[in-house]
Order: sequence, then structure tokens, then C-alpha cells
Amino acid sequence: MTIIAPSVLSADFYDLKTQIEELNKSEAKWIHYDVMDGHFVPNLSFGPDILKQIGKHTDRVLDVHIMVSNPLKVVDYFSGCPVDYMTFHKEAVDDNVLIPTIEKCRLKGWKVGISIKPGTRPESLIGVLELVDMVLVMSVEPGFGGQSFMPSALDKLDWLDNYRKQHKLNYLLEIDGGINRETGKLAVEHHCDVLVAGSYVFKYPEGIVEGVKSLL
Repeated sequence: MTIIAPSVLSADFYDLKTQIEELNKSEAKWIHYDVMDGHFVPNLSFGPDILKQIGKHTDRVLDVHIMVSNPLKVVDYFSGCPVDYMTFHKEAVDDNVLIPTIEKCRLKGWKVGISIKPGTRPESLIGVLELVDMVLVMSVEPGFGGQSFMPSALDKLDWLDNYRKQHKLNYLLEIDGGINRETGKLAVEHHCDVLVAGSYVFKYPEGIVEGVKSLL
């Protein structure tokens, strides 16, 4: 079954506890948590303290996506946080830092994801795909919620699915950006396992529970 991972970047932080409780009532198995540094992407978001608070109020898988310039250093800020998956960007690290970043995440007991922006080809991940648990394909430019879905992401999902089948790998495929009922269905048809949806879920007219259900 498709995994829905609502992104709290689009939540109402004035009423965050209530919104997390609504997610707990929904069929969403994961919660997606975006971290932005204002440098790798032109926006700022939240850090480890809010993640710790969210972790106190949910048993969902916590899917942390760090859009930062120095992931090798930043992952240390999340030591002691309730992280299940830690995903960082291929574009943010030199090749000599890539494996040390993955290894540091593993030592902390986390599963590891690698993400690519719209302008990055999935072929650039050859040699890395054997080392990760998930690949996050960005279907918008990272940094802001509410953008329109880029269909070119679907070809990347196809390529990544074909690669994992050919090489008998088990990484999950996740997509983030412009996900709604229509684009989510397209992504699943192109072998995506995890749908990250922000504003679509949190601003769904009939509420969060129904917004999640509409994606399944």
C-alpha cells in the first residue's frame, strides 16, 4: 500500500498539537519534517526542538528531510531526536563526504535517504543507491510549499525503479512537491512508494483525515 507522509511544513503551528492528533487519526503512516537552512535553499524552517515535541505526540514514522549545505555537521544537531529516516541532498555534498554522511546517520540508528532536485539526473546516484534505504525525488524546487508538480519527476521514478529491480535493491521511492490526488496517482503509477503532501492535506476542505484518505 502507498505510504502517505504529510509534511508539517504546511501545518498550522498555532494549533500544531491538534493537527498532529488529526494525523494520528488518519491513515498516514509517516510524518514528513522539512529542515531548511536559508543557504542550500532560500528559506528557513525548524530544527530539532520542534521535532522532539512532535515525537511526544505521535507514533508515526518520522521522515526528516534536511535541505542544508552541510549535512555531515547538521545531522549531529538531531542526535537524540525521534528520527526514523534522515534524508539529505546529493547536491549538498562533495563525493568524498557522501559516504561519511551516510555512515554517520547509520551510527545514529537511522535509516538513510538521498534526495535529488529537479535538475539532477538519477544516474548521478549510481554507486550510492546500494547504500541507502530511500530515494527522494523532488518534483518542485526545494524550499517552498505550494508549488506546481513537475512531470519530469515521473521519468526519474521509472529509472530508479528499473535500477532497483535490475540490481535487486530494496530502497523506497519517495516524491515531494505539488502532490495532490491527481499527481499522487501518477506518481504511484510510476512506482512511487511514499507520497509527501503538504498543503493538499493540511488545507483539505473536509479536514486532514479525509485529505489523507483521498490520496490512497
